[in-house]
Amino acid sequence: MLKLDYLTPESALDAAQDAGPSLVGVIGFPDLPGELPESVPRASVPAEDLQAGAGRGICEVWTSREPVVTAVDGGIRLAATGDFLFGVHTVAERGAGIRAAAERAYREIFATIGRHGAPHVARFWNYFARINDDEAGLERYRQFNLGRAAAFEAAGRIGDVAIPAACALGFTRGEHLTVSFVATRRAGTSLENPRQVNAYRYPSQYGPQSPLFSRAVIQPAAEGHLLLVSGTASIVGHATLHEGDVAAQTRETLANLRAVFGEAERQAGAGAFPMREASYKVYVRHPADASIVRRELRAALGPDIDAHFIRADICRRDLLVEIEAVASSAVPAAGPGLP
Repeated sequence: MLKLDYLTPESALDAAQDAGPSLVGVIGFPDLPGELPESVPRASVPAEDLQAGAGRGICEVWTSREPVVTAVDGGIRLAATGDFLFGVHTVAERGAGIRAAAERAYREIFATIGRHGAPHVARFWNYFARINDDEAGLERYRQFNLGRAAAFEAAGRIGDVAIPAACALGFTRGEHLTVSFVATRRAGTSLENPRQVNAYRYPSQYGPQSPLFSRAVIQPAAEGHLLLVSGTASIVGHATLHEGDVAAQTRETLANLRAVFGEAERQAGAGAFPMREASYKVYVRHPADASIVRRELRAALGPDIDAHFIRADICRRDLLVEIEAVASSAVPAAGPGLP
């Protein structure tokens, strides 16, 4: 089973050294700890830390209780452990634009995970600069969706039963697309939100290509289930609600998260994924809004919620906050409704 911790760079280095051969990967927002083993999957994302002690940075540290084998294949850093394959791929735009970078990155990822015996993807994280800017007459996020879809289609993954969970966030600088992912040897179960239109069925007003992701994936493993929740925002049906009101958007986002966690427990069993015990990564468009979002989360989920705040641009210009989650459950790996 994969385990996720959010730590300062200093604590992340200690954790990485303590984990030793159990270290799976590290993503730094914005900085990585020094002295990581060369083959360990890692990336540095040019994001601003919005924690109470802003400026320290946050590191996403993945570990495993099972043996970990690392490799580099075609520029993609990989860590295989049990049924899981964690990877990080960074592709330079080199003037070709985000559409070409996305298609290249995803084509290469799909080819690589097939070679390593983990053909199913449970979760993608996508990070690139200027997500809401126009490029060649179309918003860069919409260009990204075109490139991603082209790679899905080329790999025969359109209509795939287990559609991956995903997010896409933007930053003010950088000329690279960074994609991290969790791939698996056996397919998980994709979840949707009854309050929302499935993202891959959005109408054309959101771009010529709908975004290809599910709201969450439950991934069975030997020790239980891993729940990977996509970036979630203030969208009901397919429309953004509460434009300009970050507190109301946060409350609507929490309602959507409750709906997704409810679907997860319907599949895995009641009580499998308590929301208060999940880990949350919170992307906030305007740094001044972080305290408001934090207040709403604590009011809803308690003062001890494991939530970590990053400044980022969201995939729609009218969205002010996006929240993702990771949770695990020790219930048996074959719960009701799961393979």
